[in-house]
Amino acid sequence: MTEAFDSIKKGLKEALAHGEDVGAVVHEVQVSEPDVAAIRAKSGLSQREFARSIGVAVGTLQGWEQGRRRPEGQARVLLALIEKRPAIVQEELRGS
Repeated sequence: MTEAFDSIKKGLKEALAHGEDVGAVVHEVQVSEPDVAAIRAKSGLSQREFARSIGVAVGTLQGWEQGRRRPEGQARVLLALIEKRPAIVQEELRGS
């Protein structure tokens, strides 16, 4: 997990330990390692078009596709959404 997540989780545990039970529930969401090349191929976009559509540099996208780098955080979530619905970014940016 990220440093921010760990800090928030620790704070919630401390608050629950020192206060009354308010019924808070912590949910962990697991996002699997994305196959970026397959996700992009499914979208039908070139590397340049896909990178531009998700707001990353072409070099970053190439690094992900070649396994030199891994998408993290919001990029992983966005890629998971695109994997399920390849046109989601274009639809939302057009306002569909």
